[in-house]
Amino acid sequence: MAELNPGDAMPDSPFVGPEGAVQLRDRIGKTLVVYFYPKDETMGCTIEACGFRDQYQDFMDAGADVIGVSRDDVASHEKFKAHHRLPFTLLTDPQGKIAETWGVKSLLGLPGRVTFVFDKHGKLAHKFKSTLRFSKHIDEALRVVKQLAKT
Repeated sequence: MAELNPGDAMPDSPFVGPEGAVQLRDRIGKTLVVYFYPKDETMGCTIEACGFRDQYQDFMDAGADVIGVSRDDVASHEKFKAHHRLPFTLLTDPQGKIAETWGVKSLLGLPGRVTFVFDKHGKLAHKFKSTLRFSKHIDEALRVVKQLAKT
């Protein structure tokens, strides 16, 4: 299992979105916050998603977009987005294969929770791992995005 570290290029990973295959590398040119989370509609994941929702305009104002990723299918993501009015993209990582290649480790059989911030050149600027500090993912990502906006 690879471990992405600051300075590494965004991996070429084929996620699944509502319209089919999605390559995040196609979005290079804009700062991207990509957060992996365990499961739609669970307590911690809902807190985290709603935190990103509540700060979404701040991310956008700083020139960044937010993308959530889990193993849940597209239909589950669409329900989760509608239920919590999530303005950002949710992508699917079937069987967690992409998470594995990015170094997102499972804990006690549950998919991992890791947030990555990629600069506008597609280089990893920051990585934050925490299974239980849900809101810290938003705080850390926004702090880094605001720093990147200054450069």
